[in-house]
Amino acid sequence: MGVTAWPSVGVILPTHDRPQLLRAALSSVLAQDYPGDIRAVVVHDRSEPDQSLADGDRVRVLANTRTPGLAGARNSGVDALGTELIAFCDDDDQWLPGKLRAQVTALREQPGAEFASCGIVVDFEGRPSERLVGRDQVTYDDLLRSRMVMVHSSTYLVRRAKLLDGIGLVDEGIPGSQNEDWDLALRAARRHPIVFADQPLVRVAWGNTSYFAQQWETKIDGLLWMLDRHPDIGGCRVGAARVYAQLSFYYACLGSKAEAWRWAKRALRNNWHERRVPFAAVVAAGLLSGQTVLRHLNARGHGI
Repeated sequence: MGVTAWPSVGVILPTHDRPQLLRAALSSVLAQDYPGDIRAVVVHDRSEPDQSLADGDRVRVLANTRTPGLAGARNSGVDALGTELIAFCDDDDQWLPGKLRAQVTALREQPGAEFASCGIVVDFEGRPSERLVGRDQVTYDDLLRSRMVMVHSSTYLVRRAKLLDGIGLVDEGIPGSQNEDWDLALRAARRHPIVFADQPLVRVAWGNTSYFAQQWETKIDGLLWMLDRHPDIGGCRVGAARVYAQLSFYYACLGSKAEAWRWAKRALRNNWHERRVPFAAVVAAGLLSGQTVLRHLNARGHGI
């Protein structure tokens, strides 16, 4: 396969005041052994652009010119790129060797495919945990049943033409840009199954590096938005129970016990063995804090 046969790839790295993490993320992108053209766009959201990162056409640095927040930053990057493919990499994550080549190969091998993801290594305080799916695609029904943590924004690779006309850009109306990646994946998977390179190809940082780690109200607003925007979630008993249990947990973390128990009951009515309900219950009962529960889960490569 000649170099000219490989599509050009534009990588968007949204960032907000995390210069050391950003440099590591950018280095991991530029170190990819990919035969085609790679261009990176670093988009500073509500922070001063660091032009020292710029490197001609290879790395551009700009400010978020759209809605403040992660979604607007991603879309600003899309606006600035004219490459055949678009990829995302969060500023606290790192691409592992072979990530881009494996995904592009998988994308090209499936006729009609528009969107690709891959396996991840969750890194919580130096403790790694691989998250794979065991197959070469993820369907719309899969994403209704489960958020599928491995279908992570830093793994996304999408045909730019389909992102602009078909799938649609990242939705900038989501509260706090919460679940913007799940929303985008659902919209993509509804058109065509997401191609999945089932190897651990992105290192994803969990823990205190996340700006949304403990913003309970924002998480609640984001999930309620998802239920409203994607009614098929509510129509999937297992998927609905998962979201209801998450809402129960977040309300418990806020100290809103009545709401926590109300959502817990809704979860159990849909799926009586939804595993998140006990975690919500212990927080609502005051036996453990939400932060303690999350640390316990994150250490094992799981979230709530």
